[in-house]
Amino acid sequence: MEMLNEEVRDFTRKKFAEELVNPVELIFFMEEKSPLIVPGQPASTDCQYCPEIKQLLEELSSLSDRIKLTVYDFKKEAARAAEYRLPRIPAIIIKTETDTGIRFYGIPSGYEYMSLLEAIVDASRGETELSPATKEALKKLKKEVDIQVFVTPTCPYCPMAVRLAHQMALESPLITASMIEAAEFPELTQKYEVMGVPKSIFNETITLEGAVPEEVYLEQVLKAAGEQAG
Repeated sequence: MEMLNEEVRDFTRKKFAEELVNPVELIFFMEEKSPLIVPGQPASTDCQYCPEIKQLLEELSSLSDRIKLTVYDFKKEAARAAEYRLPRIPAIIIKTETDTGIRFYGIPSGYEYMSLLEAIVDASRGETELSPATKEALKKLKKEVDIQVFVTPTCPYCPMAVRLAHQMALESPLITASMIEAAEFPELTQKYEVMGVPKSIFNETITLEGAVPEEVYLEQVLKAAGEQAG
């Protein structure tokens, strides 16, 4: 059964044809479930949606010759996963000539499907719609900033926060921005006390709830980097 219906496939194909500029590689880390249970060996990682995400990305990458899909086994390719500093799966990385810093943890379904499309397009174009002032501020960052954005597929406001975070990652090599599907990672949801979405976490310590204007989001990034806005 296909993940994308005909209407969504046609929309996606048209969007890619009109907006993609440079090649984009989608790197997916998953775990292939083994039917064998080996005594004394740890059980496989609970990656419930790995097969569905793999199928989604296969269908997506087939809609444009500018998109390449590469799939790795998280355990077998542990060294490679470490290079990307991936702490968990399922994980999608968006890469151009370099790592963009854009991550998706969990299935980008529902409203988050558009977040995935916009991230691919932004990466392909190599530019964002952030204001000149925001871009200039991000160029001056001196410390790394890790942004985690908790979402659910049914949240209509979440894509705004996700895209802001992803665009900031595109503008600065010091920023890593991750969409995290809250229901797939209950331990993280509990750790960061996620009661509503979107909820953004900056460098583990600064939190921001809701979809907010660009300048407010930038303030939290600068605060996390130990710098002052303006």
